[in-house]
Formats: sequence, structure tokens, C-alpha cells
Amino acid sequence: MPDSKSDPKSPLNISLDLALSGKGAPPQAVYDASLAKAGQALDWLRGQQQSGSLELLQIPSRTDDLKKAEALARTIGKGMKTVAVLGIGGSSLGGQALTVLSKKSTKRAFVEFHDNPDPLSWRGVLKRVDKGLDITKTHFICISKSGGTAETLSQVLSAEAALKKAGVKNIKKHFTIITEPHKSPLRDFAEAIGAPTLDHPTGVGGRYSVLTVVGLLPALMMKLDAKALRKGAQAVLDQTLNAKSPQDSAVARGAALHHALAQEGRLATVILWPYADKLAILGGWWRQLWAESLGKDGKGSTPVSVLGPVDQHSQLQLFRDGPGNALFTIMTVDSKGQGASVPAARAKQIGVPYLAGKTLGDLVDAEARATAQTLFKNGRPVRVIHMPKVDEFEVGALMMHFMLETIIMGRLMGVDPFDQPGVEEAKVLTRQYLAEK
Repeated sequence: MPDSKSDPKSPLNISLDLALSGKGAPPQAVYDASLAKAGQALDWLRGQQQSGSLELLQIPSRTDDLKKAEALARTIGKGMKTVAVLGIGGSSLGGQALTVLSKKSTKRAFVEFHDNPDPLSWRGVLKRVDKGLDITKTHFICISKSGGTAETLSQVLSAEAALKKAGVKNIKKHFTIITEPHKSPLRDFAEAIGAPTLDHPTGVGGRYSVLTVVGLLPALMMKLDAKALRKGAQAVLDQTLNAKSPQDSAVARGAALHHALAQEGRLATVILWPYADKLAILGGWWRQLWAESLGKDGKGSTPVSVLGPVDQHSQLQLFRDGPGNALFTIMTVDSKGQGASVPAARAKQIGVPYLAGKTLGDLVDAEARATAQTLFKNGRPVRVIHMPKVDEFEVGALMMHFMLETIIMGRLMGVDPFDQPGVEEAKVLTRQYLAEK
């Protein structure tokens, strides 16, 4: 895998061959028109880079913020058994996605994420002293761009109360705050207890913040190579901005494919389908990025993240023979020859000679190829992203690709990929309901 020609000009191994051929392909003229429009969006992106107007494009080359985060990471885990990241949406999902790279180590605190403020789950965290997991050995990284996120503030304030109840005197030792550099409830809390703070970039929205300190401080606590993450992102950014034509840009071609299918009324759903357990965690981050950026003005498509081979056995029937209005992105890693092998003699004895001597990795590789071909042969457009290595450079590149592809798609659709009016409306109503007597 992949079973089709890949693009040698991209830092990532991406193929659109199965999406741009066969019964599922958009009409060539429609795709060409979308690609030309994507070229205009690339020109806009270059203008944003030159003017510095889009702060996201400056993040991969920054070093000052990373130095501050590295200095904090060397101190905040000392004496702690657990580092709990508190945040919701983009304040958490990017860091969670980076756990795809996490390696087991006895030299660091265990990093966990608490985003959904379920009262029973959170109560269990605060009462860990009763379970042998001492809350006094927990450090909380608290993230809110605005500094006023109700869910995160509720967790922060209740965590402080629990620490005090457990007899902790030096509260500031247990908190690190990431928020914008202006007055807010979260910054006021940090100042009140004397907790260290890092500035959330004001021009980078939460769902685009994974390569900022929002994602990289948790990454550093997991002993990941934050510099390599940014180098991978920079490689994709450079390839995109330096493309001589939209055809030379994997980002532009990907956005054009999505737009062409949408123009034909065939993009109600976009499906990310990794064929590796460790890539599944990326789905939550990608879903928010796509949905919150593009679902506006009666436009957009629903992002769905599935997992192979398990969803090959539970949803492929629908995907093959259902409405047929989805684009599939199948993600694979090098798995051939990996894992346990099937004893040849026993496999032949019980009548499955095709498994004889094969590894589980051989099976997963064959299944990914089979799913791609099954969808293709039945008129479903399929894109393939293959990652020979799942390391910091490759994951940084993948995340920047998805972010830029989303931004370009927003330009093609005529929607603002950076705002979220629906989310803001729900926040206002939540505060109103909480204020009711």
C-alpha cells in the first residue's frame, strides 16, 4: 500500500489516482476549474505569508515560544506522577492527536487529557487520593485561548479546591496556564496563585493551534521532538507556497478534489480511514478542523473518522452501496511483515493456506488495498495517504497538510474557515442558562 502512483513532489506520500479515475471521479472539466480556483487561493495564501497577516503560517519557523515551553517542561513535571491537560476543542484535541507519537518512558510523568467535563469522570479524577493515585502528585496544564471557557474554568477551580482540601499549600506548583496575553478569568487565576503562563497566539484559532505551545507543551511532556514536528509542517508549507502551479501542490489538488465533488453534489461526507490503531487518535482533531471551519452558510460536509480493518467489517457495506456522496481518505503505514505470523502447517491443516506464514501486518496491508479497490470499483472516490514512518516530522507534515487543505477549501467554498458563529451562539446560551435562578 499504496497501490497507485504517489506524488514525488509532496513531503507526504499522497495519491489521488483512485479518486480522479474510474466511475467515481468528478468530471475532468469540473476538477480543472476547481484546481484553477485553488491556484487563486494559493496566491492569496502567499500574500498572507508575505504580509504576516495569517499568523499560522509563521508558527513553524518560530523558536522563541518553543524555548519558553522547553524551559517550563523541564520543571513542571518534577515530583509529579501525572500531568493532566485541561481544555476543550482545539485546546485539547491537537495535543491528544500527538499521542500518536507517545512512547512509554519511566523518566516522565504520565500525560492525560480531560476535555469533556462529565461530572462523574471528573469527580473520579479529583478523588484519586481514594484510589492510590494522589492528586497532590498531579500537575494541571490549563488551556483556553480566550481565558473564559466555562468548561475549563470549572475544572481548574474545582481542581484548586481539591488540592487545597488535600492539604496542598504551594498551589502554583500544580498549575501551568496557556491563554491569550490579555485580562481574562483564567489569566486572573494564574496571577492570583502565581502560576507560570505561556501566551496563546492571538491570531491562531484553537483548531489550528496544535503546532503552537498549545500542542507542543503537552508534546514536550511526552518527550516528543517538537522541533521535528515544526520542521515537517514547514516542509509542507514550503512545498505549498513554492508550487509553480496548483498541479504541483498536494494541498491545492486535495482541496480541488473535495470542491469538484461538492460542485457535483457528491460531498455530503468526508471519511478519514486509517489502517493503524495509532493513527485513529488523529480523527478527533481532524473532525473538528473540518467541521468547525467549513460547516457554514448551508454548506459543508460531515467529517467521519473510522478505523480499519474493524470498520471494513461494520461500515464498508454502507460505504460501497449507500448514497455514494462521500470522499474516502485511506491512511496506511508500512505493515507488511510486521507482527505475529501464522504457523504455516496449522493454517494449511484447517483449510486457510492463504494465511500460511503471513503476518498480521500482511493481512492489514492486504485489507487496506482491498478496501480501496472495492470502493474504487464501485464508483466511490478514494484518496490514499501512506506514511512509511509515523514520526514527528511526518505527523507535523500531515497536520499542516490538513490545515492548509481546509483553509484552501474554505476559500473555494466562499466561507470563512477561521470563525465559528454556531459555537459562539451556544456559549452565550450556556451562560444565560447558568445564570438562571
